[in-house]
Amino acid sequence: MGLIGNILGTPLGYIMKLCYDIINNYGIAVIIFTLLTKVILFPVSLMVQKNSIKMIRMKPRLDSLKYQYVDDKDALLDAQSDLYKQEKYNPFAGIIPLLIQLPLIFGLIDVVYRPLKHILHFSQAAINTFTAKTMEITGMTNLGSSPELAILRNVADPSNYDAYMSCRSDSLGGSDVSQMIEKMRSVDMNFLGIDLSAVPGIAINLLLLIPVFAGLSALIMCIVQNKVNVLQTEQGFFARWGMTVFMIAFSVYFAFLVPAGVGLYWIFGNLFSIPVMYLVNIIYNPKQYIDYDTLGRIKARSKADAESRRRNSKLSRKYYREICRGNTLENMRLMFYSEQSGFYKYFENIINALLEKSDEVIYYITSDPDDKIFKLGIDRIKPYYISGNQLIAFMMKLECKMVIMTTPDLEKYHIKRSRVKKNIEYVFVDHACTSLNLTYRTGALDYFDTIFVVSKNQGIEVREMEKLRKTKRKRIVKCGYGLIDNMISAYNSMGRIENDKPTILIAPSWQYDNILDSCLDNILSGLICDKYRVIVRPHPQYIRRFPLQTEAIIEKYKDKFSSDFMIETDFSSNVTVYTADMVITDWSAIAFEFSFTTDKPTLFINTEMKVVNKDYRKIKIKPFDITARDIIGKSISKEETVNITDAVDSLLGGRDSYREKIEELKNSYFYNLGKSGDAAADYIIERLSGKRHKDIASAERQAGEISQVTLKCSENTEV
Repeated sequence: MGLIGNILGTPLGYIMKLCYDIINNYGIAVIIFTLLTKVILFPVSLMVQKNSIKMIRMKPRLDSLKYQYVDDKDALLDAQSDLYKQEKYNPFAGIIPLLIQLPLIFGLIDVVYRPLKHILHFSQAAINTFTAKTMEITGMTNLGSSPELAILRNVADPSNYDAYMSCRSDSLGGSDVSQMIEKMRSVDMNFLGIDLSAVPGIAINLLLLIPVFAGLSALIMCIVQNKVNVLQTEQGFFARWGMTVFMIAFSVYFAFLVPAGVGLYWIFGNLFSIPVMYLVNIIYNPKQYIDYDTLGRIKARSKADAESRRRNSKLSRKYYREICRGNTLENMRLMFYSEQSGFYKYFENIINALLEKSDEVIYYITSDPDDKIFKLGIDRIKPYYISGNQLIAFMMKLECKMVIMTTPDLEKYHIKRSRVKKNIEYVFVDHACTSLNLTYRTGALDYFDTIFVVSKNQGIEVREMEKLRKTKRKRIVKCGYGLIDNMISAYNSMGRIENDKPTILIAPSWQYDNILDSCLDNILSGLICDKYRVIVRPHPQYIRRFPLQTEAIIEKYKDKFSSDFMIETDFSSNVTVYTADMVITDWSAIAFEFSFTTDKPTLFINTEMKVVNKDYRKIKIKPFDITARDIIGKSISKEETVNITDAVDSLLGGRDSYREKIEELKNSYFYNLGKSGDAAADYIIERLSGKRHKDIASAERQAGEISQVTLKCSENTEV
């Protein structure tokens, strides 16, 4: 307190002395002092208001960044920092009032505790003399933490007058003793019958009013704040009233710790904050800067999502109890796990082949309550919805023989290997047909026992990653890609469709710098014309994660909607993919699904490359995502999209030559084209029967097996 008293108590003491000299009432002087601090700090309140408005205005973009960099916390922090700089937002501005308020309180405590120094401006020598005389009068050797207040109380007692008059003038710096005594007696620390120098206690007296009114003032301030403050109005019910309860409790507790004079300062500080909040709202009206309609939609979605999570949590607990009841876990042999309903398509061929070739009961665990698996109605498929904490617990108590999943990062995050049975075989099924090394996090496959690979390239990548990371050798099973098998079959069953106009499907990915966010205007300005039919199909994850951006795009182009231009958000059918003459994308795997299904070319826009594994270059195999781009189509830069029709016409005119190259790459790249489900099912049946299955692919045997087409492209394509 000595340092704070010297640094802050002294200047605050001059302000308090000025207030006291004018009013000659200590309590009113404290109230005026409090008002002056609010006036002095008003520019800070304005700065905080502006900063808070920026925060609320940025909220939709900050939410987007969280989705965009869901797998990269460092990149998220960098992106947030860049956004803060762009908006000139200071994340620490909100705590500046607190940083100022706390020293003010400590300084004020020093002023209250030391009225002889700050109000009467006695010298330290005089204060020491009166302190010694007070200890002599009271018979105490220590006057505690507030000796000057003890001096005032004892000087006010007429019976002590002669004792204080005995102080020598020279020890008081030559001042007149009687005048000093009269000055001390003139300092009245009482306000409305309350001794402002005393610390309130639990005894029932007037001092108890200070903590009571401190709590009431906090309640009033928080009620107004919840309606007026730009940040508080955006908080949820529990957040707002949780802060209110905290402020009331803190104010009451604080008022019991400090002299009543400081408590009086706190009470009026809360009350004076109310007009300040209204005034800053008048000067910087949030409604002039913030799109509250958009925020309203965000809150409505958040509320709906929260309600959905509550319902789903209850449903998950029900299924969890059901599957853990009795001997279900003991009888389970084979389990598939799916994160979402859309992932069934990656298991479909395998499951159908298992149902045809075996009597195996299939337990299908999904974290999507609306998974289509529940509508299949197949007796030998036992579907369960399990998510959240139930999923974590369930996975660790498995006793089956084999778990098949498309979810990478086993053991690294919420999904762990069983802690009950150590020899369960965990099988990874890729939900794409491209590079395992580029598109999954570092070490994403380390804890799997078996990998169902779609191609030679993937098998080699697995072996090279094992060498690089010095992890266990996994079984590599040559399966193929069931989704491509099914898409080719569905496409062929439709028969060839000839469009009266070339149909262009724009189907970007959802990662940073995707087409929708970077160059859609250029592309559509060239393609929306009588020459083409254009369909924009945002990625499902883009729609889910960035609903506001999706709405903005639809709103921007809705006046151009016609039979020749539409934005499609219904993903229940692949008809749009099958009937397109060309796909325009960036780094989405739909390029390969489209071109390998229809044998038609894809136009790639070279946006920022989607790289999940930043260490992918440590393996000297160029990812298929890169090498195949200029085989199945053509790549152009974002800047070249201003002349998008040139690239489109070039690809459409060369469809026959592209068909041959695509067919050649498809046949050389995929294992078991058209029969991937059978290959996977045969392996599963063999393993469940207890037979030893040989490791199908070895690094030594596959080292030279990358297709010549891919090698040739690899030599000519820059990463």
